Amino acid sequence: MAIPKDEQLPFPRLGSDAQSVRQRVEAMEKLLERMFVVPGINKPIGLDVILDVIPGVGDVAAAVLGAYIVWEAKNLGMSKSQMARMAGNVGFDFALGLIPWIGAIPDFFFRSNTRNLRMIKRHLDKHHPGTRTIEGEATRRD
Repeated sequence: MAIPKDEQLPFPRLGSDAQSVRQRVEAMEKLLERMFVVPGINKPIGLDVILDVIPGVGDVAAAVLGAYIVWEAKNLGMSKSQMARMAGNVGFDFALGLIPWIGAIPDFFFRSNTRNLRMIKRHLDKHHPGTRTIEGEATRRD
């Protein structure tokens, strides 16, 4: 059953339940990868690309925000191999971002946070099917 619009919160919940975690990681991924669309090329970008413009500090900040998604995966009980892959995605993105100015270009193509979100969604869909979303609306099993 879908959650009625008047019951949906405009921001992710702070609970430790799977639905709250899903909302938080989806919100973080959107912030980091799809905050707005660049006019002319219709390509979404987020804070990850913007932070890459700031040498050194921006790359570290983007990696810390990406690591938050991995931390949430740990709280969900995902396997060590899945978390290692997710950490590898964040590390690879960080390494690419260390190249001044040019490092922002690979962020258009290698979206580590989107990849990590997909892994978390697969885990949640398998182990917590009541948290699945259909066409952007959350579903809940009673």
